[in-house]
Amino acid sequence: MSGAGHGALMDAVYRRQRFIYDATRKYFLLGRDELLDALAPERGDRVLEIGCGTGRNLILAARQWPEARFFGVDISSEMLRTARGKVEAAGLSERIRLAEGDATRFDPEALFGEAGFERVFLSYSLSMIPDWRGALERALDVTAPEGRLMVVDFGMQDGLPGWVRAGLSRFLALYHVEPQPGLPEALREAAAERGREARVASRYADWSRELEAGPVRPPWPAAARDADAASADG
Repeated sequence: MSGAGHGALMDAVYRRQRFIYDATRKYFLLGRDELLDALAPERGDRVLEIGCGTGRNLILAARQWPEARFFGVDISSEMLRTARGKVEAAGLSERIRLAEGDATRFDPEALFGEAGFERVFLSYSLSMIPDWRGALERALDVTAPEGRLMVVDFGMQDGLPGWVRAGLSRFLALYHVEPQPGLPEALREAAAERGREARVASRYADWSRELEAGPVRPPWPAAARDADAASADG
């Protein structure tokens, strides 16, 4: 599906849903607030959300981290209408900038005058993007060298009863959401190609997955490892 076609589809899905989206999604988009807590940007850091939707996450993050700068991009003009209204109502228009763009090929310099970001995050958006691998790679490419890419999205619910998985799958399909079993490995491969290190964690019986890619941590010196092992032993 082309970017224009996907944008039109998302507009059709959310033209009315955008008014009740935040109130209804809080019960099953698990892990969003934990991701925001973990952002921890430093003073002056640039934080980008890809697939920012109604702006809910950006508003919460901007309040939590008042010394950072925030940016959001989304392919749906309808969702951005809601996001801009919410950002303005929150009094955060000076600190949150929003733009319409395709997650797989947006140009942050053209949209925001920024080449990269110290924090980039996607919250339950990759599973709605047909070319989710392209979006993941673009997210890594706009993450600053010392920055971190953070993702929370649906897992495969492997720890839940079959009827729960089947019911959730039918519900998500109504909104063109498709959890991707290959997401963890795709992140590891794409991160490694860019000299980064990936981390993946499953939560809530694999209802959701938290993924992160950042600079490779240097190995501990042998003396430090021995001291840590001795401390753990006793």
